[in-house]
Amino acid sequence: MKKLWGGRFTKSAEEWVDEFGASISFDQELVEEDIEGSLAHVEMLSRCGIIEQEEAAQIQKGLKLLKEKSQEEGLPFSVKLEDIHLNLESLLTDEIGPVGGKLHTGRSRNDQVATDMHLYLKKQAAHVIKLIEELQAALLSQAEENVETLMPGYTHLQRAQPISFAHHLMAYFWMLERDKERYSENLKRINVSPLGAGALAGTTFPIDRELTASLLGFDDIYENSMDAVSDRDFILEFLSASSILMMHLSRFSEEIILWSSQEFRFIELDDSFATGSSIMPQKKNPDMAELIRGKTGRVYGNLVGLLTVLKGLPLAYNKDMQEDKEGMFDTVKTVIGSLKIFSGMVGSMTVNSEVMEKATKSDFSNATELADYLSGKGLPFREAHEIVGKLVLDCVNRGCFLSGLPMEVYKEASTLFEEDIYEVLDPRAAVARRNSQGGTGFAQIKKALEKAKGRLKDKAYS
Repeated sequence: MKKLWGGRFTKSAEEWVDEFGASISFDQELVEEDIEGSLAHVEMLSRCGIIEQEEAAQIQKGLKLLKEKSQEEGLPFSVKLEDIHLNLESLLTDEIGPVGGKLHTGRSRNDQVATDMHLYLKKQAAHVIKLIEELQAALLSQAEENVETLMPGYTHLQRAQPISFAHHLMAYFWMLERDKERYSENLKRINVSPLGAGALAGTTFPIDRELTASLLGFDDIYENSMDAVSDRDFILEFLSASSILMMHLSRFSEEIILWSSQEFRFIELDDSFATGSSIMPQKKNPDMAELIRGKTGRVYGNLVGLLTVLKGLPLAYNKDMQEDKEGMFDTVKTVIGSLKIFSGMVGSMTVNSEVMEKATKSDFSNATELADYLSGKGLPFREAHEIVGKLVLDCVNRGCFLSGLPMEVYKEASTLFEEDIYEVLDPRAAVARRNSQGGTGFAQIKKALEKAKGRLKDKAYS
């Protein structure tokens, strides 16, 4: 098979060399974007009088036919033709004859592939934002049902203070809100057209770059042709935003794994998001959460991989940049799959509220309430802290919790203690009192839920 760039060469590479250099095995993912970009390009060539209208109509008809074939039965791609661009150009020429060769007038594969990836990520980033909003909606729904569900709050994975389960869930809502903002910002850089930059220096043909940008739905064009073909910052931003998102999902996965264990029993996952054991009949494993936690590493790797590819590249295009695609495709697939799984997992999980609340009564997470009680009566907090610490130690030695200490022990520790101390120690009262803005108090949570609903109504991207 004759290569479309083969005029300069007197011999062909061996088959294994062609295979090593080819990208068609993965960049065929961009088939629709490549055709979309080509349709806009040929429309511009026609309007600018660079090719005849009849020729443009022929090329457009051929491109649309290839798009239909691709969607219905797939297209026959060849490693010999290296990439999606040359494969489609060859198939187009087979369909409509030599006029197909005019499609490449005024552009290079360098600006062509950059355009493809801008178009691809534009769709995918918007899709990711919508999936984040679906997960936020699932969190919001569970939170609304569990405003007064108590659970132990943790620091250092040690029980710290009682909180509302809704408050814990909503922490992830706001993490996801920041993720959504990052993707929305990323879209501003994605939505810029490199088409018409040529190989690196522009073109001698009287093209209209703003026309192709408009036809493709881009907001702007690259101002510098060298920057246009060598920029992969928009992919790095996507991979970075995805890495942070996956980190959030991984942290949440870890908690779901803990909460669903026999030791915690705070939640039970729906059977759809768990698996069994081939040898232990009793097992119900949180495999989907574990997989998301594990897949986070590959997304990190894709970011570091592309940063490493780009770090020493001189301007403008280099073949190294072919390595920008597989990690991008893999990250898109991983993030989309993880978000879909998470929405289903969170939306369908059963909350064992009685187990959670019982846990808040079997620990010392109400110790801060005692210190605050004494401080509220004028005792310096550090002195109050020490008194309560000694009371906790006394409980440990007695084998009881703070609510089990007799009143005389409290009076012995400080004359400031009164009978109302047992009401203060109640976990539900402790949670309700934490009514500072953004706190776990029930009234504050209800305000936070209303604010969150407003954010979801105001779609980040549509």
